[in-house]
Amino acid sequence: MDYITPADLKKQLDSNATFTLLDIREQYELDICQIGGVHIPMSEVSARANELDANAQTAVLCRSGKRAEAVANFLATDADFSHVSIVKGGILAWITEVDSSLESY
Repeated sequence: MDYITPADLKKQLDSNATFTLLDIREQYELDICQIGGVHIPMSEVSARANELDANAQTAVLCRSGKRAEAVANFLATDADFSHVSIVKGGILAWITEVDSSLESY
């Protein structure tokens, strides 16, 4: 597992790179702000991991990065995902570093 900065994530999104952005925040958090990707709340990831491609590059996003660390660890160790990264600082860092027009919470 490694980390991806919000700036590097933005570059990947802008270049239409092939990867999965997994947003594990709760629905009420997405209602406040979101940047796209696949939404699977943290509590459902273990039951729904089979909906994702375990061989694809996967970047896990939460509010600040803490929940993403736990989910990334699960995906890498228990679900045998080969390329998992954590969006460093989560959506809060994205708002600070990439898009300040999004509402912070």
